[in-house]
Amino acid sequence: MVLTELNPGFTAIIKDITLVSDLLKQRLIDLGIMEGTSVSIRQRFPFGGPITVEAAGQSIGLRCCDACQIKIEMSK
Repeated sequence: MVLTELNPGFTAIIKDITLVSDLLKQRLIDLGIMEGTSVSIRQRFPFGGPITVEAAGQSIGLRCCDACQIKIEMSK
């Protein structure tokens, strides 16, 4: 499952960020978002716009093309 498939209000664990670009991967790691981090979708913008994600105590915006490369697993 990838991050764009997560519905707002549900929580998941990031399992793999190796498919994203090196620049984005480093930025996510700098923000404390890496494998094992709990993540949830706060908001989806219409027409394929960015999504707002809450992780590591902060909200960030991600383009859908980047979010679809982040693999997640639903938390139990």
